[in-house]
Amino acid sequence: MGPLDLDFMRTAYIVGIVVGIVAPLVGLLLVERRMSLIGDGLGHLSFAGVGLGLVLGIEPVLSALVVTIVGAVVIEWLRSSRLAAGDRALALLFYSGLAGGVVLISSAGQFNASINSYLFGSILTIDDRDLALTIALAAVIAVIVLVLWRPLTGVAIDEEGAWVTGLPVRALNVLVAVLAAVTVAVSIRTVGVLLIGALMVLPVMAAGPLARSLRTTAALASVLGAIVAAVGLTVAYYNNLAPGGTIVLTAAALFAAVLVRAALRRA
Repeated sequence: MGPLDLDFMRTAYIVGIVVGIVAPLVGLLLVERRMSLIGDGLGHLSFAGVGLGLVLGIEPVLSALVVTIVGAVVIEWLRSSRLAAGDRALALLFYSGLAGGVVLISSAGQFNASINSYLFGSILTIDDRDLALTIALAAVIAVIVLVLWRPLTGVAIDEEGAWVTGLPVRALNVLVAVLAAVTVAVSIRTVGVLLIGALMVLPVMAAGPLARSLRTTAALASVLGAIVAAVGLTVAYYNNLAPGGTIVLTAAALFAAVLVRAALRRA
């Protein structure tokens, strides 16, 4: 029996490919802003949102979405107002978010049952409601990035130049932070809060040396994100491995192959 013969695997492929396409679009904006690690920071913070949802008895992914968006706006405010350097603000997210999630989940009495599925993903347990929510949010992210591509990339590449040209830099920076937060929340069930940053960044890093422009980098990164999601799920299915980790390792292997190719071409 192949993976596509199973309903839950078909759902997993759809979700994995959708997230694999969208995550690098936002990841590219973060890479260009030299904030590649913000995906990890927001992932840790989303874990606190998951814990809050379990304590309050509401859908954990929705509470994670709200908490992560608020955290992303706060981190951008701290960075832009120079009240804290970007790395210090990220450190605040890393430590307080993960610790807060552990405390909240343990207080809800679901520490052992719930922690692994949110830390490392549980893509094989996604139901139709989760599928619909993922597709809807991913579509919103993709449309916003495509419609506002020029101003978003303009600010990401040269923030000072964007100020000079009259772009609403602060609003666009907040928008990027919110897009990153939504991407993290959408991806919790796919690869987990500890691995989402890798799925946002590794396809972009792999596409960079192969593309000739920012637009082609984005397109190629999304294609590679979809491929690593599908390949990772297939490898995980046939070898009884954790899907989220396998997807990320597939992305890492792809990036390593691109580096080897570049090194051989220089030799």
